[in-house]
Amino acid sequence: MCTHDHNSGPTLPSGLSRRGVLAGAAALAGISATVASQLAMAPAAQADGRPAAPSYPGKPPVTGAVIIEGGTIVDPLTGTALEDGVLVLDGGSVVAVGSRDTTRKAVAAVAKRATVLNAHGRWVVPGLVDAHIHANGLEDVRLHLQNGTTSVRSGSSTFYQDVALAALPQWAPGLSPRMLAAGLFVSPEQGDSILADPDLAPLAGLKNGIREAKDLAYFTGINLARGAQVIKTRANPRAGIPEQDPRELVYGRDQIAAIVKAARGAGVLCHAYSAEGIDGAVRGGVKSIEHGVYLTESTIAEMVRRGTYFTPTLQAVDSMSEDSNPILAARGKEYTPIHQAAVRAAHEAGVTVVAGTDSFGTDVTPLGTEVRRLHEAGLSTLESLRAATTYSARLLGLEGKAGRFTVGSFADAVVVDADPLSDGTALEKVNSVVAQGVVVRNGL
Repeated sequence: MCTHDHNSGPTLPSGLSRRGVLAGAAALAGISATVASQLAMAPAAQADGRPAAPSYPGKPPVTGAVIIEGGTIVDPLTGTALEDGVLVLDGGSVVAVGSRDTTRKAVAAVAKRATVLNAHGRWVVPGLVDAHIHANGLEDVRLHLQNGTTSVRSGSSTFYQDVALAALPQWAPGLSPRMLAAGLFVSPEQGDSILADPDLAPLAGLKNGIREAKDLAYFTGINLARGAQVIKTRANPRAGIPEQDPRELVYGRDQIAAIVKAARGAGVLCHAYSAEGIDGAVRGGVKSIEHGVYLTESTIAEMVRRGTYFTPTLQAVDSMSEDSNPILAARGKEYTPIHQAAVRAAHEAGVTVVAGTDSFGTDVTPLGTEVRRLHEAGLSTLESLRAATTYSARLLGLEGKAGRFTVGSFADAVVVDADPLSDGTALEKVNSVVAQGVVVRNGL
């Protein structure tokens, strides 16, 4: 459950260029185009596809071959399943997928050096995609991998740990999921996270916190220059902290619109609970609504019109009903039926619902559990599967690379012990996991 404020945690060394940090902030703060362009010479981390740490005297490794054979290979996009299928992975990509006959040549080409997984009697699905996590360390991401999640979108970190984690798959395949980093949470109060970068110092002295459009733009720009690929902000306080009222308004439509504009095309995900907060965020132009308990019919229509995604994080929000704190327990019991109805209404209207766990640190909810909760809320087994594969991959900009098996897609695969097309709990029954071409869990 997201009860944290993202404002404390271990510090990271400042290894990124100060010039890069200043680049986006300069332009957004109104510095002249000439000065801004001079400062902008250092691009955001990995923005151009080059590996991180370009000065390191070595090259990123190339992963070996893996053959997964005998299982039923599931395509979430079409909803079809191929029995006794074969999946061939090599060099970090899918090189063949199909029947034994159609993959014979590809198997022969790598057979002498491949790790072979016999998935007979099981089902093979693409690596799962979690649209909302908070990871601050290697143990955090290891747990996600073990549960079958091979690509994630960060919901912010405390000291840019997610930016560093995003660089790991190139240099250490199988150590961390692919990650779209969000950097610091764009929120009025930063606490110790203000120490993440010296250029945040001007924001520390603001009497009313980070609320003005120019300050929101400046903060967003620093996030981008630090390597953030998405931006996380909020419309409301947290539901998981008893002292906070999640129906109060933190940022309104105009403030969120200022963040969206400053993000320069980077998708903005917005923590929102109240009807006013959700609607303001949607009309402010965010890419996705996170949590979204009090979602109204009119806002749903606007989400459909704009193509706004919905990440309800059902398990994280609804599990408050079992909390030992009476305020949170009452809150959870009130929210659960409303939240489930919001998911059903949004889905039926045509909003794309994606799976996100809102896991924090080592308190990791398996993405399969969120998929089950989506199914219990009214989505079909196929739509629930798509929420954690094809739909979430599309939200993360990974369509064609994650979410289904095609030649050239990521070498990410999960073997499960039940049929995900008929069993809403199947993705909780993870047997084996391949991430970036590396077998990170093997129960076969």
